[in-house]
Amino acid sequence: MSGETVPANTLDATLDSALATALDRLAGLMRRFEPGDSLRAQKLLAQLGRRRFPDAASLIRFHELLLFLRAYPHTPAMRRSSEELLASFHQRVTRLRASGADVSAFANPAVSGIAGTAFSAIWGYDIARYLAARYPSRVKIDWEGYEGEEQLVSVLKSFLPLFEDGAYVVYPVPYLAWIRAAKRRNETGETDLAWLLRQFEQLSIDERAKATLFDSLGLWIHWKLGNSPATRTKMRVRVNGTFFHDGPLIRRSEVSLERELEDRLPLPLKKLSHADGEKLVRLGRDMMTVRYRELHGFTYGDPRHVVRAAAGRGVEFVIWGCPPGRRLPLLGYHAVMILKNGVPAGYAESLALFERTEVGINLFYTFRDGESAWIYARLLRVLRQYLHVSVFSVEPYQLGSHNEEGIEAGAFWFYRKLGFRPVQPRIAHMVAREERKLADHPGYRTSARILRRLAAGHLLYEAPSAPHPGEWDNFRVPNIGLAVQRSLVQQFGGGEREGRQALVTSVAHALGVKPTGLSASEHRAFSDLALVLATIPDLSRWSREEKSAVRQIVRAKTGSDELRYVRLLQSHQKLRDGLRRIGSRDVSV
Repeated sequence: MSGETVPANTLDATLDSALATALDRLAGLMRRFEPGDSLRAQKLLAQLGRRRFPDAASLIRFHELLLFLRAYPHTPAMRRSSEELLASFHQRVTRLRASGADVSAFANPAVSGIAGTAFSAIWGYDIARYLAARYPSRVKIDWEGYEGEEQLVSVLKSFLPLFEDGAYVVYPVPYLAWIRAAKRRNETGETDLAWLLRQFEQLSIDERAKATLFDSLGLWIHWKLGNSPATRTKMRVRVNGTFFHDGPLIRRSEVSLERELEDRLPLPLKKLSHADGEKLVRLGRDMMTVRYRELHGFTYGDPRHVVRAAAGRGVEFVIWGCPPGRRLPLLGYHAVMILKNGVPAGYAESLALFERTEVGINLFYTFRDGESAWIYARLLRVLRQYLHVSVFSVEPYQLGSHNEEGIEAGAFWFYRKLGFRPVQPRIAHMVAREERKLADHPGYRTSARILRRLAAGHLLYEAPSAPHPGEWDNFRVPNIGLAVQRSLVQQFGGGEREGRQALVTSVAHALGVKPTGLSASEHRAFSDLALVLATIPDLSRWSREEKSAVRQIVRAKTGSDELRYVRLLQSHQKLRDGLRRIGSRDVSV
């Protein structure tokens, strides 16, 4: 056959097939620990590093394998190789784009954030301000296909002199010409986004109203990542040492929540300086933003109170709360960034009330084949140690309710096999039936239809030493707010503002609180709590000490660190019992 020319498309198919096979082999070797596996993986990694990647899909897969190797290296050589290849990854993306290949896959939310790429998203006001300040030359408004002209024109009337005249007589309104005529002309040139944000900052309305108005515009913001440290490719935290995996990863079957939560040996916790805390909160914000995510605790993280917890095996949890003006009315909120050998591997939230906390976790898909169950168990152990909580709740969304990703991942069984139990009898009966099928038929898999039904209710896990097992089974946080709304309607009809003030005044009198002696932030916190306390029938009969403790709780809610608020709640038995009873009554309809 010598002398024959192989068609180009056949050659490309052969190359693509060989490349896919090599990537499959690397993925398998990363999780094998037989003699010689690490050396074979290292050689294959070097070979792949010299390869040309003809399409976005194969390059993305190579990127995710490199990230996993950085987080779960077998040897120092493997870690160095993965870091060296990631350091120049933006060049591979640039070459691929220059070849004319379709690079749209890089903007997929599951893989966004790779060096050398760009994407557009609709961000809220505070994230838009953060991006414009942090990366001024890399973010801009993506006007192409913008469909919110009517709302934008309405807002611009507040900013531009004589704009209303021009907008009235010309259609469609040339709003871009007006914006660009109004921008500052300096050495670098002010972007449309920077100009617009500057106008919003000068509005004489509060920050929440500004955010609502900005969000109503529905602006797409384009972020050109380049080789920025904000990319997933380069994002990492300096660590003192690397944990090398020279043996099999810990499987879910080897994880015991009971053992973890009853282990009294405290994990090392270190409170960081304000400067170090600011760096990690900022990194956490970038970690979320490059993945199209906005989460309250990452948008508004408080850098003054950041704790870094060493969990072992290269895993660290970085925990912080929110500043007083951004805290939730009742729940004690803490955000968690999960690091694996310095690589941001996921995030979690804890919303605590007394000894109970709602816990949500998301390990990024790149790292889900790692030690996910063990990391989750360690997270609960750290939260138990730090917050003194003993009842852990997983809400339905995490299990797959209105969340197809959770259904596809079989999230319900992840929690169930760790020991979480359903609290609704109907779901408990379904679980028992499914577990019998799984035991009797090894090849059986729960269907997506049944998984959706299983995901309709909360799961709970109570630490073995938790007091009063089962007390929190019927508790739902929204029931408290619904009870307050019902009470306002029943007592005051449609006069909600007057009713709120009357209830706050009544509770203040019962507790001996002088509203004039409270700061503005304390008054807001007291008003929120008072609406709930007004539904407790025996409030006026509480002891002097119990009433005084409520005043301390209010001050702690607005104090420098919300951790004290959580701890004080746990020591007030009357308040605990009252709120637990209210939250355990279903008043939704």
